[in-house]
Amino acid sequence: MAKQILIKPVITEKSSKLSDKANTFTFVVNKNANKIEIRKAVEDMFKVSVANVNTAIMPGKPKSRSTKTAIVRGTKSAYKKAFVTLTPGETINIFGSDEQE
Repeated sequence: MAKQILIKPVITEKSSKLSDKANTFTFVVNKNANKIEIRKAVEDMFKVSVANVNTAIMPGKPKSRSTKTAIVRGTKSAYKKAFVTLTPGETINIFGSDEQE
């Protein structure tokens, strides 16, 4: 169930700064998921306790590209983003296991 709600983490400069400073992690989530479902999915998948969840629906954007014959126009799909703040002292390792040897 958590895999159907959490689609993928957002890995950008802005989201990595947010995770370092405010202990807030960003995920692309299912558009029909609410904050309670997102909280449960993160807690189940990463075994952490969530302090706060904020969501934002990002609008679709028009995109175009040139080919040999014409300009192909389309739109980038809209998606929902969740900002998950963890309790102090907890963290999520998005990039997998990073153990020091």
